[in-house]
Amino acid sequence: MASSLIADPTSSSHNLYSFSPSDQTASDIRQHSFYPYTDNGGSTLGITGNDFAILAGDTRSTSGYSINSRYAPKVYRIGGEDETGEGAHIVLSLVGYAADGTALQERLNTVVKMYKYQHGKRMTVKACAQRLATILYSKRFFPYYVQAILAGLDEDGRGALYSYDPVGSYEREQCRAAGAAASLIMPFLDNQVNFKNQYMPGSGEGHDLHAKQAEPLPRQEVERLVKDAFTSATERHIEVGDGLQMLIVTAKGVEETFYPLKRD
Repeated sequence: MASSLIADPTSSSHNLYSFSPSDQTASDIRQHSFYPYTDNGGSTLGITGNDFAILAGDTRSTSGYSINSRYAPKVYRIGGEDETGEGAHIVLSLVGYAADGTALQERLNTVVKMYKYQHGKRMTVKACAQRLATILYSKRFFPYYVQAILAGLDEDGRGALYSYDPVGSYEREQCRAAGAAASLIMPFLDNQVNFKNQYMPGSGEGHDLHAKQAEPLPRQEVERLVKDAFTSATERHIEVGDGLQMLIVTAKGVEETFYPLKRD
C-alpha cells in the first residue's frame, strides 16, 4: 500500500518533485517571488509660514478597494516626552506603506529623544532633517516604502519644511504634497502658495506681465487652503477621506486639529 504512494521518477508525474527533470520544458517552469511592500493610500501635505509650519494628512487606510481603517494617523509628533508626544517641537508625515511608516517614525523619534538626553538640548529641525536623510539612505537597498515630510521651526523661528524621496534625497520647500492624491493637490499648492502663473494686476500686457512674488501666507489662510485641498482630493480620489488631521508647529508647541471628510 505504501509503495503505491511513492511516485515513479520515470513516470510522467515528475511535476510532483520540487527539482526540475532534464526533460522539463520552459512552459513548465514556475517562478516564485517575494514582494514585501503595499501601498495603504492616503495623502499628506505641508505648508510653512513666517512663524509656523503645518503638516496635515487624511486618516483613511486602504488596501486596493478595501478600507482597512477610517482613523489611521499619518502625521506624528517627534521628540515628545511620552507616548502622547507632549513637548514635541518637530512633526513628521509619512504616507505609503503603513508598517514602514510606523517603523521609521519610531526610529526617528528615538534618535531625537536620545539626542536630548545625551546633549542636554533639543535637536534643531535642520539637524533632524539631516538625520532622517541618513536613516533613509542607510536603508537604500531595502528602502522604507514611504514619502516623508518633516516640519518645524528653524533657528530664526521661521517655518521649515523638508521633503524626501524613499532613499534620503531631500530639500527645503515652502509647500509639498505626497501620497495618492499628490498629483491633484500639488498643482493647487503651486498656484495658491508658490503663486505660479499668477501675475501682478496692471503690470503690463501679455509677456510683459510681472509674476507675483511668492511670500509666506498668514496662518488662517494656510489652514483654509489645507481644508480646501483635502476636500477637493476627497471628491476625486477613493484612497483619500474620512478625516483630516492637522498638526501646527508654533513657538508655543504643537497644536492638533481634526476635521471630518467624506466617508464614501
